[in-house]
Amino acid sequence: MQTLKFNELPLSDYILQAVNEMGFTDTTPIQAAAIPVVMTGKDVIGQAQTGTGKTAAFGIPAIEHVDAERRDTQVIIMCPTRELALQVKEQITLLAKHKKGLLVTAIFGGESYERQFQNLKRGTQIVVGTPGRIKDHIEKKTLKLDHISMVILDEADEMLNMGFREDIEEILSHAPEERQTVLFSATMSKEILNITKKFQKDPEIVKVTRKEITNDNIEQSYFLVKKEAKYEVMIRLIDVHDLQLMLVFCNTKSKVDEVVEELQANGYLAEGLHGDMRQAARNQVMNKFRYGNTKILVATDVAARGIDVSGVDAVINYDLPMDLEYYVHRIGRTGRAGKQGKAFLLITRRDRMRMRDLENYTKVAIPEGKIPMQTDLEEARNKKFKEKILANVQEEGNQQFESLIDEMKTEGISTYSIMTALMRMQLGKQRRSEFRDDELSDNKPTERRGRDAKFGGRDARPSERTFGGERARRGGRFEGSSRPEGGRGFEGGSRFDGGSRRFDGGEERSGARRGGGNMGSGEPGMVRLFINLGRKDNVAPNHIVGAIASEAKIPGRVIGQIDMYDKFSFVEVPQRDVSKVIEGMRGKTINAREANIEVAK
Repeated sequence: MQTLKFNELPLSDYILQAVNEMGFTDTTPIQAAAIPVVMTGKDVIGQAQTGTGKTAAFGIPAIEHVDAERRDTQVIIMCPTRELALQVKEQITLLAKHKKGLLVTAIFGGESYERQFQNLKRGTQIVVGTPGRIKDHIEKKTLKLDHISMVILDEADEMLNMGFREDIEEILSHAPEERQTVLFSATMSKEILNITKKFQKDPEIVKVTRKEITNDNIEQSYFLVKKEAKYEVMIRLIDVHDLQLMLVFCNTKSKVDEVVEELQANGYLAEGLHGDMRQAARNQVMNKFRYGNTKILVATDVAARGIDVSGVDAVINYDLPMDLEYYVHRIGRTGRAGKQGKAFLLITRRDRMRMRDLENYTKVAIPEGKIPMQTDLEEARNKKFKEKILANVQEEGNQQFESLIDEMKTEGISTYSIMTALMRMQLGKQRRSEFRDDELSDNKPTERRGRDAKFGGRDARPSERTFGGERARRGGRFEGSSRPEGGRGFEGGSRFDGGSRRFDGGEERSGARRGGGNMGSGEPGMVRLFINLGRKDNVAPNHIVGAIASEAKIPGRVIGQIDMYDKFSFVEVPQRDVSKVIEGMRGKTINAREANIEVAK
């Protein structure tokens, strides 16, 4: 299907400027077909798969549609999951960057209503949300649809599959009849057609087909790992496969900087590439990578556009891309010119649903890889060291060292002892892992810090998860891959401290206060810290562990008991790490919320 340059479309300068800054010049087929039609104000049915660029296909017309001088909600975008709602909100925010006065807000289950009330009060013109939470805000009269002139249903088939039909119909019944309704769906089921007949007027159909996406020269595999163990697994993959030149992709600039810092600290020739860098610095980094002076290039998708370097051994997806189309662009940079390439994907348990979307999009079943164990790592390093020795044995210039060996032999030291000592001196410098082998995979629930699948653990299926014995569901619907709509997050809804105390997601225990009283594990050498965030801030124990381990640079396994309350939490850390945790977390966030940590008084 035909594509166009963005500047060939009837778009405002502020859109063209934003698109250019994001690194895009050409439209995707769905964008070329849909944008001009949606901008006419007609009702539209768009048939396109996830990852084809459809967010911009409806997002750009929505931005153009809004009158930024008015402070009422003019566009509603419905999405099936909280993750997709956040992604759509983020991309539209980027596209609207240069349209002054335009605000975009995401509302979904699992986040506090208060925060969403505040965002809606600011006068946001575009609201992106899940049907259940949008309906809740309408009922609470915190979201008014009186001035809605455009409604967009993204992934409508998925919303119907998740049981949101009644919510969608009720929301649409509150919107003015004289509005534009745009619907995007991967399939056109009977239910979808019923929705279009009932709520659209003479819709124009825009359909985009997609060819199968695959590359036989690329060996793809994914690894289900704990968030805090991603870096360790990546290092093991690099060493075990003896990768010489590779690209590592992260979703954010801050993560690029963090990964580069860790790699350099461990002696790897790594450089970062992201949008905050000046062009001269970006050119310098690219030249170092192109000529092999940098072995590992860590980049964001936008910054990496246009990279064309031959001989890339592997592409490591440190994060699952927000737009599935990016995955194809990423891995296409290896396995070129008939050579074999590798594509590794590191995912956490919460990425599983989007992993299935990725396989549907690429039409390729990506196998799960085996995380290298410590023995695999040692075997690979020993093999590499042996190959270096054998290669050097054949080279000239070794004679000058033979006299030194003969001198030590006359002192009664055997050749075997000399060689053993030299190997220990060399291999003993190798980096030692801070993780045990059983602390890497996220394939099974962990008993540490009291997580239990029976009470909201990650291994429980949605219909089986409970809070204090109450089934965690609402009318059989679930928003997102891991949380019940409108409820507490599964991961932090219940708290077990491994002892006799239990917090079942109800009210805070009587007498619990900032000082903590005599609560805590009482383990020698551990200090109790106060955190100003709790369950109502949508913070769970795994968020606390991940943030502290990442920012304070301490192993997650040394973090002790965590006690969660509605508005605050306590965490125990080794006494030797207290200052590192407090300093490392200063000005940082936990699950996107500003955190304040201090010693509990």
